[in-house]
Amino acid sequence: MIHYPRTTLAEELVAALNGKTVFSDAPNGLFLAAPRRTGKSTFLQQDLKPALEAQRIVVVYVDLWSDQRRDPGSLVAEAIGRALQPHLGVVAKAAKASGLESVNVAGLKIDTSKIGKLDGATLPDALRALHEAAKAPVALIIDEAQHALTSEAGEAAMAALKSARDQLNHPGTINLMLVMSGSDRDKLLRLVNTNGAPFYGSQIQRMPELGADFIRHLARLIERQRPDLEPVDTSILFAAFQGFGHRPQFFMEALGQALSPLSGLPGRFEPAVLQAAQQWQADEESQMASEYLGLKAVEQAVLWRLLEQGQRFRPYDGDALRFYREKTGAAVIPQKAQNALESLRQRTPALVWKSARGEYAVDDAAMHRWYEQRSAAGDWPPAGPQIDQDLEEEA
Repeated sequence: MIHYPRTTLAEELVAALNGKTVFSDAPNGLFLAAPRRTGKSTFLQQDLKPALEAQRIVVVYVDLWSDQRRDPGSLVAEAIGRALQPHLGVVAKAAKASGLESVNVAGLKIDTSKIGKLDGATLPDALRALHEAAKAPVALIIDEAQHALTSEAGEAAMAALKSARDQLNHPGTINLMLVMSGSDRDKLLRLVNTNGAPFYGSQIQRMPELGADFIRHLARLIERQRPDLEPVDTSILFAAFQGFGHRPQFFMEALGQALSPLSGLPGRFEPAVLQAAQQWQADEESQMASEYLGLKAVEQAVLWRLLEQGQRFRPYDGDALRFYREKTGAAVIPQKAQNALESLRQRTPALVWKSARGEYAVDDAAMHRWYEQRSAAGDWPPAGPQIDQDLEEEA
């Protein structure tokens, strides 16, 4: 896929992380939210990481989505260990040559046979060791950070990172920069919005989406390779890009198909890309409606309540139980609601997400946007056949 460099945005964020932006809270942690597949991870790895490294900052990148079965703390520690390894190369070789089984860095004892693994090290110790071994500030980029909230171990890892930040940073000196991204703002908010949250008081920022400048960039590439298509109608392409939810992968696929010599298009390619976007959007909405209609009545009611309430969702309070009764036509006790929530979580793909503290959210934020659009249009709930309630059997 073509990479569109977002150099200016990356440099602005580096300045903020370094404390050079007035009134920015980024030195305490930069929290970025962006929908899935809108280029967030690409930006973090191909734009922000190089911009940080250009400032002689050691960058550690870890994606908590890469292995959801693993303890997030272990994933972070292993990433730190890999970053530490090249800085300990000379020290470790010297230690081995002297017959030493371990080497001490910043008070952290590291087995010379396991350089890069950091067995048994706490996250603050590992980050301090990396900072002192590299003799440079460290930036830890955690992609899909909200996944840490699904387990007690993950929450402990987040608390440990907050502790590391407090230990390594001082007024006027920033040795540890934390960047955490998430594909769902509501989930990411749980890291910052309650007294018990590890980064309470920090702000979630929406990462700017790729926009018209990205489309102009692609148009120039097309015109360079296909002068016969000049000028490219960027307004139609931008409308198509919006139709794809600002998701470059799907947009680029449609663009490639429309430009293919095998497409057999009789006229301009831009309307074909727009039509593909409209079809994609219709298919996505149809899929969500089908999933909703395929649920049992009590599952529909619980999901409806979650979509409506968002972070205010309380699955078992009196208002929620009355809502379920109104929508299903039968009494729904807390146990039935809990069974419905578990069923929604166990589906493939899951429809509901749960944190270690028992907080719930829609797993895919796209479903929340779909609900809001249909509600605003007066077209909620979806109409169609409904599965038998089976309320008595679920008791």
